[in-house]
Amino acid sequence: MRKTQASITFRPVLATLLLCAAVPASGQESAVMELFSDSVDVRVVNVEVVVTDRKGNRIRGLEPDDFELLVDRQPVPIAYFTEVDEGYAKTAAADGIANVQSLAHNEPVGTNYLIFIDDLSAIRGRRNRVLSRLDQDLRLLSPTDRAAIVAFDGRSVSRLTDWTNSHYQLRTALLEAQMRPTFGRRGAEATRRAVMAATATIRSVTRGPGRNVLLLLADSWSAPSAVWDVLGSGLARPNIESLYSPLVHAANRVGYSLYPVDVAGLQYRQRSYGRLPPIPAGGYYAYSGGDTRGSTMYPPPWPSMQEIMAGSYEERQHDVLRFLAEETGGRPMLNAFRSKALSETVADTRSYYWLGFDAPQSRDDELHDIRVRLVGKRKLRVRSREHYLDMSKGTEIDMRLEASMLFGNAPDTDPLDVRLGTPRKAGFRRISVPVEVVIPLDEVTLLPMDGKWVNDFEFRISAVDKWDILSKKLVRKVPVVRSEAPAPGETFVYETDLRLRKREYRYVAAVYDPVTDRTLVSARGVVSPRSGRP
Repeated sequence: MRKTQASITFRPVLATLLLCAAVPASGQESAVMELFSDSVDVRVVNVEVVVTDRKGNRIRGLEPDDFELLVDRQPVPIAYFTEVDEGYAKTAAADGIANVQSLAHNEPVGTNYLIFIDDLSAIRGRRNRVLSRLDQDLRLLSPTDRAAIVAFDGRSVSRLTDWTNSHYQLRTALLEAQMRPTFGRRGAEATRRAVMAATATIRSVTRGPGRNVLLLLADSWSAPSAVWDVLGSGLARPNIESLYSPLVHAANRVGYSLYPVDVAGLQYRQRSYGRLPPIPAGGYYAYSGGDTRGSTMYPPPWPSMQEIMAGSYEERQHDVLRFLAEETGGRPMLNAFRSKALSETVADTRSYYWLGFDAPQSRDDELHDIRVRLVGKRKLRVRSREHYLDMSKGTEIDMRLEASMLFGNAPDTDPLDVRLGTPRKAGFRRISVPVEVVIPLDEVTLLPMDGKWVNDFEFRISAVDKWDILSKKLVRKVPVVRSEAPAPGETFVYETDLRLRKREYRYVAAVYDPVTDRTLVSARGVVSPRSGRP
């Protein structure tokens, strides 16, 4: 069994590997993939559930039978159950239900707080006020809690500190974060960069046991805007989903709850008219679509168009933060709550129920709905993540490439040697770049099949220009058929070409081995139409 920490456990069906010797010689190039196409993996999806009464008080002491778990509107059995009460695991005896792995009875359960700082959109004064309050609240972390801090400047993500429970190291990192420049960028493109950086971060930063939380410091992330939004008709949810779904899906995939922080804070307080006063003699009137439904006329004083625009803009930002939190089981830290974001997050993650269920894994990029209900307890409220994504292996590799583009290779990443040759002209403002991939056969597996040693690797390369606007992805199948087992240190060389526009690109490449489920990732590099040298 292979486990990924936090919320997902993969259980590959290994029996298919035993069939290798029985595969006929014909069609060997596709035989390896056929072996895995019929296998159905099973993984454990964990769901952290907060139960409160109508006043927001936590409800403790519930049993597994008090919960009903539905996936795509169909009830599924709860396979794992543990109550976490004030940071300690409390097991519940129930037939056929095990405790959540890595949680021992009456032992403390730590929380991993990953703090992501978006310097690309931030304004320095706003950001530093929030960071200063985070520093003051570090004392609230328990000895079993850990935190890590990363910052994004629009091009790369910097690890200011890795996982640690040292207050000194965290304070040093927060001080370093306050010294970093900010750029105050606005708009969909800047937000898209930050969203992908946060997505790559939670995919690539390793985690420990316990609950995982992303404290997301976002300053005015882009939200859909239109005339009817300004006039108070609400926010178009599909537009939010198209921009922010990669982050939500990745968070639900690896078990992060998002706690987005409204770094900008309160920007506009809408006037409260209450009862309309009598119409004054000689008064002037105007429509105020931002405060009314329909065509109602208000006496002066009226809010200016600038105030209406500001109020609508801020509300759209809040809708974005609410969406991120609601989809992942977290809470948004809006307005004044930005000053106590860490203290509120710590308090919110001390007591909850941890449910787990076995989910077949088809790896088809399908989104599955999750609903948790309480049996016979209608007055209680439930908060949890709302879905999980059955992510395909190709999507996983693409996300790993994005992480490598931002971070460089993680320490535990298997290396891959990729060599780019001199670009050749390939049409109007186009170039063709020769690519040579050196696959170390010691790092992959060839299967014995009818007297030969075979595998079907997958090669992917992702290239993006310096403005992060034009990108190119190349996917190739690399069939390998050998008459004998590879000798130690032997390599396999694969050659292809990459067609790009005539400009400078950053690139990273990977080779995926379907037998061992391993990915070899190259170092980051740059290809230029002038030199062609990485």
